[in-house]
Amino acid sequence: MEAQAQGLLETEPLQGRDEDAVASADFSSMLSEEEKEELKAELVQLEEEITTLRQVLSAKERHLVEIKQKLGMNLMNELKQNFSKSWHDMQTSTAYKKTHETLSHAGQKATAAFSNVGTAISKKFGDMSYSIRHSISMPAMRRK
Repeated sequence: MEAQAQGLLETEPLQGRDEDAVASADFSSMLSEEEKEELKAELVQLEEEITTLRQVLSAKERHLVEIKQKLGMNLMNELKQNFSKSWHDMQTSTAYKKTHETLSHAGQKATAAFSNVGTAISKKFGDMSYSIRHSISMPAMRRK
């Protein structure tokens, strides 16, 4: 008996086969004719309200389109505005600022490193050029 009572008091949401069991259950036999009629009337009223709400929403959407057309707003302009706003929001975010700062610093270091490598290579080529010219000119000086 206690297991049955506990089953009725479960607070967990219905799962797969529980939902199937509830969906296939026929509760109409537990309702009086008066309750059935009340529920049917409520069902009709809800369906009518949903239909009305859909019509109102459709009318408001048409009105929105008309206003946007009068203001010269079109899909392309909206996309541009959304993109600009998103780009601005991203650039002002903390993550973007930190990343930008880090990459900028890394770029400066890389530039300095490449400059140092370039200077070292230039110096080496200069030394090699001097050495080659010097070794070429020396034997000629000895022969004279």
